[in-house]
Amino acid sequence: MSIPAVEDSWARIEAWLARHAPASHARLRPPASVSDIEAAERTLGVGFHPDLKESLRCHDGVDLQQGAPTLAYYGPPSSVADIVDSTRFLRGIGADVEPDDVLDEDDEDYDELATYWHHDWLLITLGIGWQSSDGLFLSCRPGPNWGRPGRYFDEDIPSFTAWPSLRHVLADYADALENGTTFDGRTPLAVDGVLLWDDEKTTVPDPASPLALAAAAGEPEPEPPAPAEPDPVPGRKAEGQRLLMVRVRRSSPPAPPPMQPDVVFVAGITPEELLRRLGAIPETLRPRGRQRARESAIAPWAAYRPMVRAGTLGGWAYATQEGAYGTQDGVAAQLLRPEVLRRASAGTRAVALTKRGPEVSVTLTEDGVPNPEQARRVESPRENHIPVVGPAQTVLGLGADPWPGSSAAYTRLLAGLERDFGIVYRPDDDVAAELTSALLLPVLDDIDEDAHQYVTEVRDFDLAGLVERTPPQRLRRAIAAQLTRLAAETRIDGYGEVADAVARTGRGEPVDLTPDGPLDLRMRTVAAEAWAARQLLRGPGRWSEGPVTQEDFGAWVIRAEALRALREFVRLPVRAAAATILHQRMSVFWRTELAADLRTP
Repeated sequence: MSIPAVEDSWARIEAWLARHAPASHARLRPPASVSDIEAAERTLGVGFHPDLKESLRCHDGVDLQQGAPTLAYYGPPSSVADIVDSTRFLRGIGADVEPDDVLDEDDEDYDELATYWHHDWLLITLGIGWQSSDGLFLSCRPGPNWGRPGRYFDEDIPSFTAWPSLRHVLADYADALENGTTFDGRTPLAVDGVLLWDDEKTTVPDPASPLALAAAAGEPEPEPPAPAEPDPVPGRKAEGQRLLMVRVRRSSPPAPPPMQPDVVFVAGITPEELLRRLGAIPETLRPRGRQRARESAIAPWAAYRPMVRAGTLGGWAYATQEGAYGTQDGVAAQLLRPEVLRRASAGTRAVALTKRGPEVSVTLTEDGVPNPEQARRVESPRENHIPVVGPAQTVLGLGADPWPGSSAAYTRLLAGLERDFGIVYRPDDDVAAELTSALLLPVLDDIDEDAHQYVTEVRDFDLAGLVERTPPQRLRRAIAAQLTRLAAETRIDGYGEVADAVARTGRGEPVDLTPDGPLDLRMRTVAAEAWAARQLLRGPGRWSEGPVTQEDFGAWVIRAEALRALREFVRLPVRAAAATILHQRMSVFWRTELAADLRTP
């Protein structure tokens, strides 16, 4: 199929803009003069490719004002002056950062992309920020890539696009405008006389469930102890050659880090009640020793959900988080989260001792309110890097305690619990004890009530103007309708309790978000699915065949975010919830649908 000439594609672009986006059409600049183009070539010492010359002879870029037409993420077309300024700027940076071992261009192994900025590249758009930090470049270097567009971004290496020429870029751009198809992954829209670009989001309808896969795997049973070796028979002599074993004394290996789990103590309740408050999953409740709990916590069965064991000390119930947890282990630490401590301390008080690398802290929460006067926090440097031969060289000391200062601080703060609260706890004392334990379905993060209060624009939409000119009740009904559409797009309305809640928002009725109620548990379960899917895709996981795909993970994240939007609609002022709901909408036609919703009485 033949590719239209540059001027033919520009004629189609102009016609579409004039008809559908006249404000953007007005930002097209007049043609560049031949003399201006030739002067730019002399200034830069580069012959412009014929496609670029033809494009500039149609329009010398655009006026960089509101409503200017852009090439989606690649930004507005550059004028001749923009090309000169950007190229000079990028050449200057390239001269400062260019490595000394770049091959000569005559070398057969020379790679044009191996430079920061090649002398014969021209930045022909101004990127998403309307400046020289990113955009499309055009190679004007004679050779196999002559006239080929590439992508430049200042935080990444340059690369050539799939388009073989600028003619192909402009032809695809014209096709996208005329047919409403995507260009560089974005869909063109004409809104209030302006060309906008938006992302049409998609999701898989039935993502693979990490939690279902975990349930099918089952909790591993402890291995039986190995049989003892038989005693040698006295008086029997081995025949033939004998192997002589010589014991060689070696230096003792470094002592392993001490056992110092995160622990929370809650006054006046039972271990079973404490587990419930922490979010224990009933079907995982059973007695476990520490070793069993830790092995189960890292098995596929756990699906990156936290494992805790609970016991009693005097008038306190206590719980410890078991197994590896923290950012690098994929299991979130629970006992330092304010949401968790607020639940645990309801009607009583909770004391938590936690250790996160260099930081050890004690917190007191009384009936959901932190008491800063009783808080203690100690930070210590990392010390498990040992010097080796050579100046300023170190290696990681395997097996050593990486935070000996933190370990000492933990011991001191643990002793302080006896003085301040009468709590006498020794982590080594309950190693073998079969304490009641369970996996947790983590409680939801708090909603930041201030995060969206001052959002004025969402996806190039004037949210502040909408809020200002729309009566509150009408605005709430319209955003509730948007929430209903979001629920359908993301498939969360397939959950009965969610469908009921969404219907209630549409009728202006209250929604029950009681902790541990059906809707709360559904939201937490979906959040746990998204978390587990993320961890399974982070690197070498615990699943041998990788049954969860990137598409599955994306679907769970979309569902979790949509459920968060529902929470915000129930909990926050409509303006704050609107920012989240409109941002999450998957259809690019949400603006048209919102206009219709606002007209509904």
